[in-house]
Amino acid sequence: MSDVLLDWVDDGVEPDRATRKSAVKASLDELARRAPGRSVEVRVPPFGAVQCVEGPRHTRGTPPNVVEADPRTWIALAVGRLSWDDALAAGRVSASGSRAGEIAAFLPLRTP
Repeated sequence: MSDVLLDWVDDGVEPDRATRKSAVKASLDELARRAPGRSVEVRVPPFGAVQCVEGPRHTRGTPPNVVEADPRTWIALAVGRLSWDDALAAGRVSASGSRAGEIAAFLPLRTP
């Protein structure tokens, strides 16, 4: 993760859209690699979404287990600048479904 992104999650200047998009997509890909499966959908609009975590596969309609965060929050979670519990408590991430919180076991994707 670049210093530009780390500065951003620490209340710095927002990087350009291409940098944000690339970081979100790469981190979502890494989450899917570490937690293969299709029981939880993680969404970071407008840049991407992945299905991950072993368990029952979702095939149609709205998935029963969804995590959604804005790009800045997602990157902060991915690099360990924000904990899952703090993000939930502050309303910075939404997690619906009984299995959505299972992604916390895979975060951070990179140590701070």
